[in-house]
Amino acid sequence: MVGMSLISFVVLLVIAIVVAVVFHYILRYRFLEGLDACLGKVALGWLGGWLGSPVFGYWGFKLEGVYVIPALLGAATAALLSVLWWKARAKACRAGSAA
Repeated sequence: MVGMSLISFVVLLVIAIVVAVVFHYILRYRFLEGLDACLGKVALGWLGGWLGSPVFGYWGFKLEGVYVIPALLGAATAALLSVLWWKARAKACRAGSAA
């Protein structure tokens, strides 16, 4: 995936946008409100989608060199883990200030 074509980049970007919109606006799984938080999920979703095939494997439907199912899984994992990390960090900070 290093040195990917513009179309591959756009395919990953569309996957990241779909995952970010689903997580942020439909499932309402978020740490921060607003468009900037959704754009952060898009950026992390793109990175997760890019890493999806090397982590989850090269299988399923392939579109312009991008395996769509592993890219979706990677983008969803990145979006989920980013929100989980920030929620855990906030909880740890609250517990630390109460002591």
